[in-house]
Amino acid sequence: MGTPELREELIAIVGTDAVTFSPHHNPDDLHDESLHPSHFEPFAVVRPSSTEQVADVAKAASRHGVAVTPRGSGTGLSGAATPVAGGIVISFDRMNQILRIDADDHVAVVQPGVTLRELNEALAPSGLRYPVYPGELSGSLGGNVNTNAGGMRAVRHGVTRHHVLGLELVLIDGSVVRTGGPVVKSSSGYSLTQLVIGSEGTLALVTEVTLKLSPTMAHAATVLVPFDSLEKVTSVVPSVIASGLEPSMLEYLDLFAMAAITNPLNLELGVEASVAARTAAYLIIVLETRTSHQLDDDIAALAQLVEAAGALEVYVLPHGAAARLIEARERLFWVSKAAGSNEILDVVVPRSSVPVFLEEVARLAELHDSLVSGCGHVGDGNVHLAVFQPDDERRAALLFEIFECGLRLGGEISGEHGIGRDKQGPYLALTDPALIELQRRIKAVFDPQALLNPFRLLDDRPLP
Repeated sequence: MGTPELREELIAIVGTDAVTFSPHHNPDDLHDESLHPSHFEPFAVVRPSSTEQVADVAKAASRHGVAVTPRGSGTGLSGAATPVAGGIVISFDRMNQILRIDADDHVAVVQPGVTLRELNEALAPSGLRYPVYPGELSGSLGGNVNTNAGGMRAVRHGVTRHHVLGLELVLIDGSVVRTGGPVVKSSSGYSLTQLVIGSEGTLALVTEVTLKLSPTMAHAATVLVPFDSLEKVTSVVPSVIASGLEPSMLEYLDLFAMAAITNPLNLELGVEASVAARTAAYLIIVLETRTSHQLDDDIAALAQLVEAAGALEVYVLPHGAAARLIEARERLFWVSKAAGSNEILDVVVPRSSVPVFLEEVARLAELHDSLVSGCGHVGDGNVHLAVFQPDDERRAALLFEIFECGLRLGGEISGEHGIGRDKQGPYLALTDPALIELQRRIKAVFDPQALLNPFRLLDDRPLP
């Protein structure tokens, strides 16, 4: 717990205008976007402006044995950025500088508080982009690193770990280390960069990120494809991937999800009433190429492929409607939350197993008297499920069986949201104990006092 001595140390490190102490915190600093918010009062929320200040805060926390919770924009969905009672929250919103954009090497170097929107705006004149697209553009790059954020472009461009070339890290004892750098390959020792990505702030504090950039494509089209069964939607995906068309987005939405995002906006997509009446689910496919001629050829090839697989129709959306649909799809979490969803899952399975997985989910939902609506990045097998079941015990039983099914098919409990606190119980119960033990030994090397983001992911100690 915090002491008067620690209070004075933190003020000396960051200044009085960059720290708050209990009970005078901004409520926005005390939660992420988990559907199961925890309410714990930290001793302090500090806002460092440099790596040196982060290192000094870590040293102070280590000396006093006080837990440290790193925080980006708070857009995470798994309870990974919620405070520890009596601990220190390190908010990185003042470390928000884009340090360098190198158009020749396709590299950007940023501080962890830079948001995806800020980076995109800075890159626009260069003809380059950071292609990871988790949907919430207010999310910070530091938070994206800690959760290995993915999103709708992962089917073509991969996830965060495929675009992070190097990191600057502060360890809990205040040591500062650099991993990787502005090169596209390395065979020089352990990849500590990749180890930290996705570790949810439990190993080190990220203070700088070196990113790989990609050229922006000049021509794009959004194609909407209705099918009369969800099985046809998911079954055609491997063929689309195998075709070589390389879609930038390959999303599915069931009828409930599509209605939830389009009805509030009165979004007209041009689907005839006779087609809509027969539709059970939709594919949204975004194609991007260098030339308009190639784009036309790709649209024609895609239409031929999906029609052969039973598509009811193929619609190439006007730019305005396409942009609104993609933006609405990005906001589906908030729509589901507003509709009273009790859980949002992001199970990932091999894409060829998605039809089997969704069939089993439907069976389990009926068995547990629950409503489960689906959408997701079906091109990479990442299925997002909104679960409506208010009874905690019944919901827990349903979720456990859904996770168990995903693992049985060769998948993972979380594809991009992370484990945090929300999925910790099923993760520890269903994961190979030898793998859990190995990860805990790695954690002990980085953080022997278990002060970095404790009580989540691998750390199942009772909350203080």
